[in-house]
Amino acid sequence: MEHSLLTAILLSFIEGLTEFLPVSSTGHLILADELLHVTGERMVTFNIVIQLGAILAVVVLYFQRFWGLLRPQPNVPFSGLRGLWLLFLTSLPAGLAGLLFGSFIKKTLFAPIPVLLALVTGAIFMLLVEARPHKERVCSLDEITPRLALGIGFFQTLAVVWPGFSRSAATILGGMILGASRKTAAEYSFVAAVPIMMAATGYEFLKNWHLFSRDDLAFFACGMLGSFFFALLAVKVFIVLVSRMTLRPFAIYRLLLAPLVYWCMSY
Repeated sequence: MEHSLLTAILLSFIEGLTEFLPVSSTGHLILADELLHVTGERMVTFNIVIQLGAILAVVVLYFQRFWGLLRPQPNVPFSGLRGLWLLFLTSLPAGLAGLLFGSFIKKTLFAPIPVLLALVTGAIFMLLVEARPHKERVCSLDEITPRLALGIGFFQTLAVVWPGFSRSAATILGGMILGASRKTAAEYSFVAAVPIMMAATGYEFLKNWHLFSRDDLAFFACGMLGSFFFALLAVKVFIVLVSRMTLRPFAIYRLLLAPLVYWCMSY
């Protein structure tokens, strides 16, 4: 891959910081690819595959939760088969949407106007949700029900069918609308990201592995390590922030980002 390790570090910085924040990592990577003059199918695949680093960061931060899925814990509802069932329900709608409409979405909706509208619509959605009275009926992962998990899954589908909307924004806002506290919705968004992102990343890599050679290993390794450390930082800071503030600053940021992304995709 004819790009420096500095390019990998810069892209991993953007991926790691934005993947789990409600600001659209897709929009940021579009902007970065254009400014760094790194485009094409190989770079699209690289941007997807380095998500593995961000996924690993969530597994590390919530290791006890993921370990509990393999070894059920007494009096911990979000563990064992029940926890796996909840994650399956959340992943199901988006997984089906990706399988059925993935190629169509990539060809028709990964374009300036749809991405611009996704960024703006997501921001307005965020402001509207924060403006309404919020009844927090679910205040921890252990209180999540199958109905809530499936409901969040349908909201997650928004990010699959509409590039630029942001998976984390869709799941956090969906969780809040359905009665989860902002912090719980954010934490479940992180945990629920692991299965759907692993499936998408694995599929993309298997489909396009022939585009790469051994010479690309250092580039990929640098990207995944960078996204791991930056995602680790982003998730830890974001959890502190959502416990003390609303999502409005992220909505305003999206509105400012939208015209820049549109400009980059149009030229």
